[in-house]
Amino acid sequence: MRLALSLAIGPYDHVRGLRARGIDLNVLELPVEEIFHRFARFREFDASEMSSAKTVALLSAERPDIIALPVFVSRVFRHSSIYVGSSIRKPKDLEGKRVGVPEWSQTAGIYARGLLQYEYGIDLKSIDWRQAGVFQAGRAEKVPLRKDAGFRITAHPDRTLVDLLEKGEIDAAISARELPAARLFPDYRALELEYFRKTRIFPIMHMVVLRREVYERDRWVAMNLFQAFEEAKRASLARLREIGVSQAPLPWLADQARAWSEAMGEDFWPYGVEANRPTLEAFLQYAFEQGVCQRRLAPQDLFAPETLERAKV
Repeated sequence: MRLALSLAIGPYDHVRGLRARGIDLNVLELPVEEIFHRFARFREFDASEMSSAKTVALLSAERPDIIALPVFVSRVFRHSSIYVGSSIRKPKDLEGKRVGVPEWSQTAGIYARGLLQYEYGIDLKSIDWRQAGVFQAGRAEKVPLRKDAGFRITAHPDRTLVDLLEKGEIDAAISARELPAARLFPDYRALELEYFRKTRIFPIMHMVVLRREVYERDRWVAMNLFQAFEEAKRASLARLREIGVSQAPLPWLADQARAWSEAMGEDFWPYGVEANRPTLEAFLQYAFEQGVCQRRLAPQDLFAPETLERAKV
């Protein structure tokens, strides 16, 4: 008898045709904001896509009720996510200024702040941080922040980042969603590639998590799901490299896939811990230092132990 499980996830090509041995998956394709809200607040699904920030915040609690799989369905470099007003010309200009974020615990913001601190020497505690929804007012933090981290964060529940930036009430904003404003790094693609070659950090935005009761009831589920995600991703990368047939309405897709293979290796979207250790270690450091995690975590603290080892023949 096969096990029935629900999985909430975005409509990614690299999860297309997902099939796990012994599991009947009820796959619910939803907008990521809805997935995160429904899982973070109510744990509505057996397995779910989840922001990296919310995942590590929940796993740093004393008795977490989730466990993660080293499956990273969304990755985005974050030089492109920093938007500025006319008074900001270079990264150092941000010190002492007012900078908006949609949530302090947003994954994109954690990576962007870590980038500013460790690559550009920005004193994050000198900044007057403001929190507001990007396009809609009323957005709030979804996880408790550690107060001893020492950051000044003022909430604007009735305002939006777009409005605050347009009216000059903040000097810059960090947002995963594109804003109608100038970027701090206009030539972000070249900088992001240089950053990856230097640090080996390819920011992980979203992971896959399981409700812990599901995992503890049937521990084999973790590895079978991990293997299913790996197989779906391999099929997706093969489609991207297919030059004879266009798999998406975008020219030169196969050329772009070859270019990334040259820059990042044959599997340029790796799952598992070891291939992603520089990224995971950096993110966990940033998340702790910025007060998103209640305690310092190591990569192996996040994931089902079964997914950290492979059977040998």
